[in-house]
Amino acid sequence: MAKFFTPAQISEFKECFSLYDKKLKGKIDSKDLITVMRCLGSSPTPGEIERHLQVHKIGKKGEVDFSTFLIMMHRQMQQEDPKSEILEAFRMTDKQKRGYIQASELRAKLTTLGEKLTNREVDELFREANIRSNGNIKYAEFTQMVTLPPVDY
Repeated sequence: MAKFFTPAQISEFKECFSLYDKKLKGKIDSKDLITVMRCLGSSPTPGEIERHLQVHKIGKKGEVDFSTFLIMMHRQMQQEDPKSEILEAFRMTDKQKRGYIQASELRAKLTTLGEKLTNREVDELFREANIRSNGNIKYAEFTQMVTLPPVDY
């Protein structure tokens, strides 16, 4: 798995994994798998977790070792594509197929739906994306900007 992840990623995964290794045996309970993956920025569904466990023949009361976890994490990350998911969400709300959304409409969605942002967080996001609060946002460009990898100092 070292060829798929950077040493920094493996270290981060190990640190989080270790927090759930309650028996200090280098394993986590399979019921904690979804939590560990989500803590690391992945978004598996319960069905996806079930499939990961089935592939490795691990029962619901079984345990997952770190090397198996890395394989599961790699597969999960391969199947997730946040850019296309975000674009699809924008397209679903764009009835006229204009390719843009009003800043006020996006602010309303970001502060009231899903994992809600505060007005301050939206202001910061708009500032970083060079968006005027009364302007239109081309959602393809906006999606590109918000899905760029974070700067690693």
